[in-house]
Amino acid sequence: MSCIFCKIVAGEIPSYKVYEDEDVYAFLDIAPVNYGHTLVVSRKHFTNMEEIPENELCQLIKAVKKVGKALKDGLGVAGYNIGENNDPVAGQIIPHIHFHVMPRRADDGLRLWPQGKYEEGKAEKIAEKIRKVLL
Repeated sequence: MSCIFCKIVAGEIPSYKVYEDEDVYAFLDIAPVNYGHTLVVSRKHFTNMEEIPENELCQLIKAVKKVGKALKDGLGVAGYNIGENNDPVAGQIIPHIHFHVMPRRADDGLRLWPQGKYEEGKAEKIAEKIRKVLL
């Protein structure tokens, strides 16, 4: 078992645990974007969104919701961002499904990603490609 998150869940590597249940383990990120930045991971090893069974994903997202509320109530923050980097090209560093729950303050200086626009007619072509796979 070389997965760092599996080792944290197993207690082989120390962490600052904030929540756990039979399916999920949540702990503070060691490189937080803001204090309270929490990682919520499945106790079982799944690499990404496509690999995790839906029932396991439901348990994971329920824990994300609990942690988000705890950040608001416990730290007094106004809101939080939820992030899941799916695969290395999207910024996933640890190949074990996890959600980032990042507390936000109005003056924290964090910005979301830049937004673009579709060229004329491009949106419908892209939507059609996606729909073909989903149907």
